Amino acid sequence: MNLAMALPAPAPSLRRRLSDLLYTRRGLLLLALLAPPLLWFGVVYVGALLTLLANAFFSLDDFTGQVVKEPTLKNFRELLDGANLDVALRTVAMATAVTAASIVLAFPLAYYMARHARGATKAALYLAVMLPLWSSYLVRLYAWKLLLAKEGAVSWLAAQVHMTWALEALLSLPGIGGQSLSFSTLGTFIVFVYMWLPFMVLPIQASIERIPGSLIEASGDLGAPPSTTLKRVILPLALPGIAAGSIFTFSLTLGDYIVPQVIGDSTMYIGQVVYLQQGTAGNVPFAAAFSLVPILVIGAYLWFARRLGAFDAL
Repeated sequence: MNLAMALPAPAPSLRRRLSDLLYTRRGLLLLALLAPPLLWFGVVYVGALLTLLANAFFSLDDFTGQVVKEPTLKNFRELLDGANLDVALRTVAMATAVTAASIVLAFPLAYYMARHARGATKAALYLAVMLPLWSSYLVRLYAWKLLLAKEGAVSWLAAQVHMTWALEALLSLPGIGGQSLSFSTLGTFIVFVYMWLPFMVLPIQASIERIPGSLIEASGDLGAPPSTTLKRVILPLALPGIAAGSIFTFSLTLGDYIVPQVIGDSTMYIGQVVYLQQGTAGNVPFAAAFSLVPILVIGAYLWFARRLGAFDAL
């Protein structure tokens, strides 16, 4: 008898047994891959949201400044006060306006990038869209603060083309004007659009690139003018990309508190109220209750965007 055949085979190593187990049971492999992000999402993110929700039902003792951990609906009743309701409506209106303006500005550029730009031109356009994101958020913000100031580049340019009267007329409009563009609601709107515009261009461009060229050609062959092709063919098929981009622009505007604090007058937005209540006033329960407002608004917006197929273009 051969001695090598008589010897028992060496036991497989732990690593080999684990590899065989994961190979034969694909469900375990999937669970091992998804467990870390699911634990992070479930424990850290969802846990933080539940803690936030719990704090919203507490109150602040006005005399001692301590949090009273007794269930109450006081914070939610205060959200319905006139001033707080105005803040919520103003923030939603600003987010909606920024989203609409971003769509109008982004669509022509995204269409040109997807259907006409080639080679170096397309690369240059991609670079132009992405370049602002390579610099710091605060650097871009304070650069716009200088541009929109009363002695800034925008006022200087208006003076050079003899349009100072138009700028002053614009700043005199109630609701959007102010001392200068850097101290006005209009200035806040301009900076918001600039900040989030790349997040609108790229999803729309990706969505338009997925449209088969044969559909556009067929529309033209059937006698449809370019305007009809745009309205009946391109826009419906690009709608998922528009909805995907709007998720970014709407949610980022809704929760931002730095832009209104640096650019704009004393008009308050949800992010500023939450920041001030949590930091300066120390009223964590009311800040928690107010922070639930954008969560609910964004949740409703995501549901609506999902109905439009937005997640197909992400």
